[in-house]
Order: sequence, then C-alpha cells, then structure tokens
Amino acid sequence: MTHELTAARLASASSNATGSGGWWRDAVIYQVYVRSFADSDGDGIGDLQGVRTRLPHLARLGVDAVWLTPFYVSPQADGGYDVADYRAVDPLFGDLSDADELVRAAHALGLRVIVDVVPNHTSDRHAWFREALADPGGEARARYHFRPGRGPGGELPPNDWESVFGGPAWTRTPDGAWYLHLFAPEQPDLNWEHPEVAQEFSSVLRFWLDLGVDGFRIDVAHGMVKAPGMPDIGRGAQATLIGTEPLPFFDQDGVHEIHRSWRRLLDSYEGPRIGVAEAWAPTSERLALYVRPDELHQAFNFRFLNCPWETGAMRTVIDESLAATASVGATTTWVLSNHDVVRHVTRYGGGARGLARARAAALLMLALPGSAYLYQGEELGLPEVADLPDAVRQDPAFLRSAGQDGLRDGCRIPLPWSGERPPYGFGPAGSWLPQPADWAPLSVAAQTGDPHSTLELYRAALELRRALPGLGSPDAGPLTWLPAPEGMLLFTRPGFACTLNSRSEPLELPAPGRPVLSSAPVETDGRTVLLPPDSCTWWAL
Repeated sequence: MTHELTAARLASASSNATGSGGWWRDAVIYQVYVRSFADSDGDGIGDLQGVRTRLPHLARLGVDAVWLTPFYVSPQADGGYDVADYRAVDPLFGDLSDADELVRAAHALGLRVIVDVVPNHTSDRHAWFREALADPGGEARARYHFRPGRGPGGELPPNDWESVFGGPAWTRTPDGAWYLHLFAPEQPDLNWEHPEVAQEFSSVLRFWLDLGVDGFRIDVAHGMVKAPGMPDIGRGAQATLIGTEPLPFFDQDGVHEIHRSWRRLLDSYEGPRIGVAEAWAPTSERLALYVRPDELHQAFNFRFLNCPWETGAMRTVIDESLAATASVGATTTWVLSNHDVVRHVTRYGGGARGLARARAAALLMLALPGSAYLYQGEELGLPEVADLPDAVRQDPAFLRSAGQDGLRDGCRIPLPWSGERPPYGFGPAGSWLPQPADWAPLSVAAQTGDPHSTLELYRAALELRRALPGLGSPDAGPLTWLPAPEGMLLFTRPGFACTLNSRSEPLELPAPGRPVLSSAPVETDGRTVLLPPDSCTWWAL
C-alpha cells in the first residue's frame, strides 16, 4: 500500500490543526515564489493575480498558510530581494489592489498570508541610497555603511569581507568611498544603528499588517547588525562558513533587540501575527535565541535541510533541534527546500532514487513535532533543472562567479499546472525560465487522482496530519526513539509511529502497528512488514 488510507477513515481522531499555543506551532506553510507560480497576463512572469487564481490548489493540498516572496517595486537585480519601495507592488506583479484581493481571497479559503520583508539591505535604486550617492558629505550616508578604503589612496576595500554572491562585499563610489553589500552591489546594507532605519521598518510592517497580512518572513534576519569595528575575518571562501562558524557580519547579538521590538509590534495587532526568521547560526542553540518568548515565532531549521541521507546524522539533527527550541519554549520549524537551494529530489541523488528519498523525507518531516514549510513544486516531486543555458540564467550568484554557481535558477523554474508541453498552464504564453520538455507527467493535472503520485501523497499526508494528534503537534506528547536496525529510524508519539528505511534494500521487521501511509508500497501480514528501500511509513498504534 502507499496512501490508500486517509483522514476520512480516521474521523474519530481529534484535530491538531492549531493546538493551544498558537496556530503557527504546527502549521504547514507553503512558499510561493511569485515569479514562478502562475502568470495571469501572458508576460511569462508569475504575478499576484496568478497566485490568487491558484489558491484553491493550496487549500486542497491542505496547507495552513502561504508565504509570498517579494513583490515590491524592485529593479530585480536579485529576484525582488533588492527593494526600491517597500510599500508598493512592482508592476511586474500587479498593484496594491491585487495584493489586497489576494489576502482577502486567501482568508476566505482559510489560508493565512505571510509576506517577505527585507531589512538587511535595500536596492541601490531606493530613494535613500540615491540620496546618499548624491551627497558624499551628507547625513544620508549614515543610513548605510560607507567607509574609506585602505592602502594607498584608499584603493583597497575597508576589510576582507566577501559577498555571499562572490567577490568583495564592498563597492567603491566615484567619490572614493566604499559601501558595504553582503550580497549584490545593487543591495547596499543598511546601518541599523541609525534610528531612522528602525523607524522606517516599523512603519513598513504596520503598512502591511494594516492591509491584513498574518506575518512576515524576515530575510537575512541574522544580518542587520555587524561586529564593532568590522574586523577582518582572515580567511577566504567566507560563504562556506555561514551557518557553521561565527562571522562578524552575521548572527551578532544586537539583532535580537531588533526582533524584540518587532515582536512587540506584532503583538499589538489582533491575530496573532507572526515573525519568521531566515537565520543562519553556527549551532542549534544560537538559532533558538531567535525564537525566545519575546522574540520571533519561528526560525527555519537549515541544519535539517542540509542533513545528508544518513539516519545517524538525521537523528542527531532532530534531537539537537528539538532540545534547543524546547529550552526556550518554542517549536522547531522544519524545511527541506526553498528558492535558494537545490531541490531535495536532486540533492538526494536525483532520478528515481532521489524522488523516493524525497518522498520519504517529506513524510519524516511532516511527522516531526513542530511546523513545516513546503517549497512550491515539491508536492509534485520536481527535480532541480541543472542544464539551463547560460544565456537564460538570472541568478546574481551565477553572474558574479563567472558561471561557477547559479543553481538558484534551477529551483525557480515556473510550475507545471497542466498540458503536454511548456508552459504547462503556467500562463497564456511562455515562461521567464524555460521548463523541461519532459515535465508533462509532473503537472498538477497529471498527478491529480493518481494514488501513487507525489501530489496525492502530500495531500494524504496533510489530511492525516490534521486528523492524528501524534502528527506534528508539539503538544501531543514526546517523541520517543525505539531500537532499530542500522540505516533505519523508528520513533513513536502518542497513537502513532514512524519508520524510515534509508537503506538501498528492503528491511524486514515486526510491524509497529497498522500502516496508514507510506511513501512506497509496503508488504505486511499484520505481524511483520517488509519496508521498501528509501521509504517512510506512518503507523497507527
């Protein structure tokens, strides 16, 4: 069996959809990369009207909320994460009335809406930065990090910091000063020690909260404060150190006062409204600081995302993550993919094996206590598209590294909705990045109704997650590990068990209970079970 049993056959089980401690604690939240979700006007770029028309897909999938990537006015140097106006919708995506209608339509379907906010940096086209460039000796430069250079004539950058996208993290202006940009040169970092910066972002948050959004995903939530004096790091390849070692430009203690002030603002609204940290920290304990009771509500667990397909490593990350968040009274926020990383079908090996592991990993993630984020298309089993022609790539990491990177384009391919050929119902015309010619079987329409499809697996899993209290809810009881053969994970929660076989061959063991969902067909006589390779199974006890 794969997923013949659904919540309709478990109607006597009580719902754990929200729990007593806040709707976000066990919510399943779906990330929409707006450019690639659905195009309503035929320009090949996804937009807010397109998202609104496809909201029924998300409601049927069974998620609790949708997170929208930036749709603000932007030159699009980094896919909208270079914001020129935080209170206006870019014409590429519609207008402010489209945003308002989307929020209202989502709420009517029972979906909450989380939007991105980008506080670490602005666009170089933002009015503040234009003012700063135009007035070298003026106060406007204090809103950013302008510094004199080092060496003869100030020709060298102020320190050795590197951009996450490659190259120096500093760019020199015509008047000889240097400005800091931890990402692209078109994304100058803000100076959060300047009071106008904090005041402006409080106003921006209130603008969108007044429109009705339910919270914010905070881009680079770990980056707004830099170490005093901006000291050298003394090593290259600094992007590889993010999330593994302390760095003077990330995860400084000062960011927490910013998040505390935002929590007070969020709590002043009815809702509740939530804050979600995109934060890279070197340890689970450091990450947990972002979700203390007076700070943010969630923080993405990137250690889980980066974990290899190995049960020992998985168990370690799960245990350490749960312990760290429990120590501050919060829940863990699990994630497998997003718009910045290679899709996990491909990370787990690609092809049939990668898909099998991705399906199993999804069931594992959705069985763990806490909240989970799904990235658009993972419910379809989409792989990374790694063979895009250089001419169509738009990722600044690719453009700044002479073609050595650019994998973010491969996870941002527009979704296939229906049809036999591109653009697969994405919109009336083409798509801003080319879709593979063999994606027709992966479309929403092709997978709907097929009990063995990845889409129906996700639908069944989310339905069961609402029905079985032992799934997801952090308040249902502890997660207990049971002895298991090498290459296998076995844990129980009240009324529920989960088995994961990471081996490349089947594994026979006593049946833990009654199977209710599996990522691959399992054979059981009620006493023993033969678990398929690279599979995960849920059991009712």
